[in-house]
Amino acid sequence: MEKRTVIAVVLSMAVIFGFYLIMGAIYPQTPAAPAPAAAEPSQAQTSPAPSQELVRSENVPAPPAAAVAPESGSGEPLPEPPVIIDTNLMTVTLTNAGGDITSLRLKEHKEKGNTPVEMIFSGSSQAHAFSVSFGNEEDLLAGRIRPESSYFRVRKVSDLIVEFSRDFNVSGGGTFTLTKRYEFKKDDYLFQLDVIMDGGYTVNGFNFGGASYTLAFGPQIGPKFEKLDQRYEYRHYLSYKGKLKTEKVNDRSTTVITTQPSWAAIAGKYFTLIALPYANQYNIAFSSVPEADLPAASRLLITRPATGGSRIEDKYQFYLGPKNQEVLKRYNNADNPWKLSNTGLIEAANTRGFLAPLETLLKWLLVFFNNIVNNYGIAILLLTVLVKLVMFPLTRKSSESTMRMQALAPKIKEIQEKYRDNPTKMNQEMAGFYKKEGYNPMSGCLPMIIQIPIFFAMYNLFNNHFDLRGAMFIPGWIPDLSLPESVFNFSPFKVPFLGWSDIRLLPFLYVGSQLLYGKVTQTPDQKGNSQMKMMLYAMPIVFFFILYDVPSGLLLYWIMSNVLTMVQQLIINKYIAKKRALAPVDSPQPVIVPKKKRRK
Repeated sequence: MEKRTVIAVVLSMAVIFGFYLIMGAIYPQTPAAPAPAAAEPSQAQTSPAPSQELVRSENVPAPPAAAVAPESGSGEPLPEPPVIIDTNLMTVTLTNAGGDITSLRLKEHKEKGNTPVEMIFSGSSQAHAFSVSFGNEEDLLAGRIRPESSYFRVRKVSDLIVEFSRDFNVSGGGTFTLTKRYEFKKDDYLFQLDVIMDGGYTVNGFNFGGASYTLAFGPQIGPKFEKLDQRYEYRHYLSYKGKLKTEKVNDRSTTVITTQPSWAAIAGKYFTLIALPYANQYNIAFSSVPEADLPAASRLLITRPATGGSRIEDKYQFYLGPKNQEVLKRYNNADNPWKLSNTGLIEAANTRGFLAPLETLLKWLLVFFNNIVNNYGIAILLLTVLVKLVMFPLTRKSSESTMRMQALAPKIKEIQEKYRDNPTKMNQEMAGFYKKEGYNPMSGCLPMIIQIPIFFAMYNLFNNHFDLRGAMFIPGWIPDLSLPESVFNFSPFKVPFLGWSDIRLLPFLYVGSQLLYGKVTQTPDQKGNSQMKMMLYAMPIVFFFILYDVPSGLLLYWIMSNVLTMVQQLIINKYIAKKRALAPVDSPQPVIVPKKKRRK
């Protein structure tokens, strides 16, 4: 739109608004009493009304919030100060511009700077979460008919209940009242929102583009982040209908769920939004359509189908809080202020994938150790020690297998040289040799293979376990095990190409421990192997860059694991050396394949 056009529209709106202010002061109007509400017929008896066009009950644009509002009398709701709902767990800020929530801060959880976590993350414009738009999700995303541009009447029922209402005209005649009623509890992250549309005797149905309205949360759940990288901060879209399902939402697109789930959620790394509509016939959609000055958008949209009734009253419940199993399990056994049970909300925080049982066990052990020492950093070290002790028999067997392989190496080399032109025969001879010696070449690899799923389970645990968020290990150095530690910050300067603004100590300790680990576990035949030397020195350097910004809890585990492995290896080497010293001196070093006995 051209600049002159914008100026003309603004001046026209100012003139019209001034006219209505003057007329309202001279001829004050008494608002008409609302028509008696007609009960909505059952869904089986109703049919969607013909598609309607909706206009505001007053054609006058609402004045800006900074304008001086005249005394009531014109009937036009005016901007009012924000409504603050304060519970033991959160502080909620609501506006009468649309009756939306503009801020929801969690008191018990802090962001950087020790400020409460903000669960509604927006770009340059003010957030308008839980907004109602007439029409479907496409109308909402396109910005058509957005009631948050209108000011609503406010009625604070109690310290925890507030209502917003506004009248709207329908083209062709008829007026209905939209009411949004919020109810909170003192000690709960879950609240209820009632959406009521009452047309009395003047509106026989609601059909705006095939839908009554769309209720939306957006543009993004908190807390604030710089980017979504699926490791350090991510958004998962979930639906639940007896079984949890991860919904695929392509970047900058909208995905409609067709399974009519019991609830749907947008889950971040540590916090989540869960929506529980009472009527499962409603359409639920996720959208990642971007918004200005916002790193990424994640919206949840609930569309109410068109109806032929003159009144609709819908109840929704929303959980907006920590993705914590201990908190969410309350909604499975009615141990909550809403007396909800068997909701399955705990599934939003449960570990998924084939490693889930292993991760659950490790999490239980981690919590067990923390309950003893009251320090998750020490608990990580104790858990690492326990894992290494459990794995020690396999590690010792692997080392013995490696030593045995060195003793068999001369004969293996002899067979390889003899049959190098006949791979099939060479494999047969090698298999026969291993069988007669009672040696399994895979025995040395088995312990390492078993440790791989343990490592990945540990990675998921330290990267996602909610209790590690804000958990301190060493004051002044590692204040939060869920974040990378820092010994010196030189922002706003960033290292070119890498984007680093911190000097971290743990990655350097990791490289040192990994190099020592490689030296201690290196076998004699590997010392002269140039490829093994490259692996020994190059791989830790590569992983230094990969792991530079990982959570400090993960690096703490990895460093401790390397140290314990070195100690284990030194003990095993001493054990094997002692065993060799006790062996007969004249025992042959190379192992000779015994000749086959001839049958008599």
